[in-house]
Amino acid sequence: MLAAERHAAILDRLARQPAVRVSGLAVALGVSEMTVRRDIDILEARGALVRVHGGAVRPGSLSSVEAGFDANRTRGGEAKRRIAVAAVSLLAPGMTVSITGGTTTYALAPLLARIQGLTVITNSLPLADELHRLHAGSPGDAAPQVLLSGGQLTPSKALVGPLATNAIASLRADLCFMGAHGVDADAGITTPNLAEAETNRAFARTCGQLVVLADASKLGVVSLARVSGLDAAAALVTDRQPGDDYAARTRILCDPVPDPHLEERP
Repeated sequence: MLAAERHAAILDRLARQPAVRVSGLAVALGVSEMTVRRDIDILEARGALVRVHGGAVRPGSLSSVEAGFDANRTRGGEAKRRIAVAAVSLLAPGMTVSITGGTTTYALAPLLARIQGLTVITNSLPLADELHRLHAGSPGDAAPQVLLSGGQLTPSKALVGPLATNAIASLRADLCFMGAHGVDADAGITTPNLAEAETNRAFARTCGQLVVLADASKLGVVSLARVSGLDAAAALVTDRQPGDDYAARTRILCDPVPDPHLEERP
């Protein structure tokens, strides 16, 4: 295969997924990993991709920019719904669950409302508000008990900073559902917000099991501040089966969203 053909194949893969790995490309293209690394260097010099440890991501994926909650709320709705359904299967009545901010975790709200005796610890203002709205007028024993941390509001409408971190650190949850700006097999769970990273580390420290919720667009993305390694999570819940390097670090729960671009073949 000519270099130009390899470059086109690499960029085609990046057009269909947020990140590619050197090992996977080497197998797919039938060349050595050294050749793939040279190809990635050339493409990075052209501004076509960004090289990261073990592979490459789309330009702009290695981000320190935090998107707003409203901008992301309607994106990937079906993927987030499937992730939410898979995630709540881990809960049982009477449990205490902590939930970080973000639009993926926000999709849990209507499903959490159906679980009896649930206590929810969260720093997500939209999630707390939606749970309150869903249970307005309901008997007290039917509605989840919601504990909302204080703190400084981020663009993703999560409460962070010392007030939030100290509040979360004083509580204990059976399980934590954590959203993420980026999830990478090597870099772990990351966010562009330094204060949010510290608050999310408190969530991770004070739960029996950490479960990460991330749609496929978050996989392979590496952002500014690291929350923890992926191996600290009991499970990763996503909508697209990730590579073996992810499965080597944690349990994968995947309910795939059908790809409308794939044509049925006889």
